[in-house]
Amino acid sequence: MEQIEHKHVEVSGLKLHVAELGTGPKAVLFLHGFPEIWYSWRHQMVAAAAAGYRAIAFDFRGYGLSQHPPEPEKASFYDLVADVVGVMDGLGISKAFLVGKDFGAFPAFLVAGLHPERVCGVITLGIPFMPPGVHVLPMHLLPKGFYVLRWLEPGRAEADFGRFDVKTVIRNIYILFCGSELQVASDEQEIMDLADPFAPLPPWFTEEDLNAYSSLYENSGFRTALHFPYRDCASRLRIERSKNYGSRDANHG
Repeated sequence: MEQIEHKHVEVSGLKLHVAELGTGPKAVLFLHGFPEIWYSWRHQMVAAAAAGYRAIAFDFRGYGLSQHPPEPEKASFYDLVADVVGVMDGLGISKAFLVGKDFGAFPAFLVAGLHPERVCGVITLGIPFMPPGVHVLPMHLLPKGFYVLRWLEPGRAEADFGRFDVKTVIRNIYILFCGSELQVASDEQEIMDLADPFAPLPPWFTEEDLNAYSSLYENSGFRTALHFPYRDCASRLRIERSKNYGSRDANHG
């Protein structure tokens, strides 16, 4: 862990925090989701570097130690594509394997489609491949009070989270999401109310990890984090077709 190097790369006028380990000829770029951060990939970075790869994880714009965009609410997943390509350019990487978890899968898919010459391969966790034009989230199938629906509402999660310090919010999220039960609140509850304050952390998430996550989210807050992925997905249930895809999809309805 102490061998991981940290720097900032400027992309679209924003300074993005980048963590890097290894000097192999092939690069692996790890893309986090929510409530993850570059730190979520630390073990995989060590393994990839040991296998001879150049391992890179960065904080998306508005996360962790990266700068916020001026107006996060106007940003889209295509800005995250710019983050990925910009980090690669800034580090002098012409081509890389992309590994995305949770919403990090979406920019991985989009970079592979829009810039196939920059991608060696794509690996994703938790999110299946969704080509442009396919509904990202079937909202009508989600139960009332489900956390996704609650966090889509501007201001609702902010008010819910704002009742607690950042460390408690992160603790609650990891306790809630490590179980098998759906995170569904009643009309009288908010999502944070579902967490048992006396429940232990999952065995794979230590107090040291909690402190690391909390420190990073205390720096960034949750403004951009709630836009990506929840509210951008809501406003773009159909991923926009770009001209790059249009010609490829022309013969497929």
